[in-house]
Amino acid sequence: MTLMKRLAGAATAFALTIAAAHADELKFANYMAPTHPYVAGAFDPFAAKIAEATGGAVTVKVYNGGELGAGPGDQYARVVDGVAEFAIGLPGYTAANFPLTLLSELPGVLTEAEGTATIWKNIDRFQPEFERVKLVSVWSNAQNVLYTRDKAVRTPADVAGMKIRVPSRNAGLVVEAWGGSPVSMPVSEIYNALQTGVIDGAMIDGTATMAFKLGEVANFLTVGMDTTISPFFIIMNRDAFDALPADQQEAVLKVGQEVSVLANQVQLTEAATGIAKFGELEGKELITLTPEEAAAFNALSAQVVTTVVAETGGDAQSIVDALKAK
Repeated sequence: MTLMKRLAGAATAFALTIAAAHADELKFANYMAPTHPYVAGAFDPFAAKIAEATGGAVTVKVYNGGELGAGPGDQYARVVDGVAEFAIGLPGYTAANFPLTLLSELPGVLTEAEGTATIWKNIDRFQPEFERVKLVSVWSNAQNVLYTRDKAVRTPADVAGMKIRVPSRNAGLVVEAWGGSPVSMPVSEIYNALQTGVIDGAMIDGTATMAFKLGEVANFLTVGMDTTISPFFIIMNRDAFDALPADQQEAVLKVGQEVSVLANQVQLTEAATGIAKFGELEGKELITLTPEEAAAFNALSAQVVTTVVAETGGDAQSIVDALKAK
């Protein structure tokens, strides 16, 4: 009898161990520092909202600062390979996978204020590009602006010959149209590259002044022209999503859409603050282009839109038209 009780106890302990394993927190891979505004403003709320919406049945732990692997460009692969169940990333880092989604970032296609709502209104047009993962959340960024180290930029001629970091292929085409040389580089490498002169400038949104400390290494910031507006996404491992009961799947997707709005609000607020802050820094110059100055850049950027739409083919033009229609 004692042996039977021991066996029963062992079986119970084993069952509890298995149950605990199934109750493990789902991993959220974030390449940004834990101090980035997104963490407190969007990623932590994402985890909290999922736990609340599922009654604690699904829990998420956010791993910040590339703890699950360095390299922002590898975020998509981390989810596909199951290193993390969730990840934050930009389609532009793996542009070949998302030619249709990246139409939304082209200059003049979306506005900062309405971009996220417009993407969700047309979300079915982009879903086929997310077959290997589950798209949970997507939002439009603040517009990319131009930080430069040694040279003030007021005309496209000022950009000629400059090496400019870009967040995506489309942004690179814009820089080329202005006369510069695009350099593909993850956000985590911009500070050192700009500080050491490996690059002359960086195209990134205004949050970079403080979130990535570009206010320390850039001396000029040019705003006011049409540039790319890079979308962000939160994606989920397809097998992990499919393993959830239908009600939990619905909860994850509902929370994802809610967090799209939160993240976009964080982004726009922090970008505006970062631009204003740059202008207050001693020895720095914030250059706000006049409409006439901006028009010279915008005319060149418009040619990029035409080129990308033609290269993408298929439904590209109808997608751009739908996004512009708001």
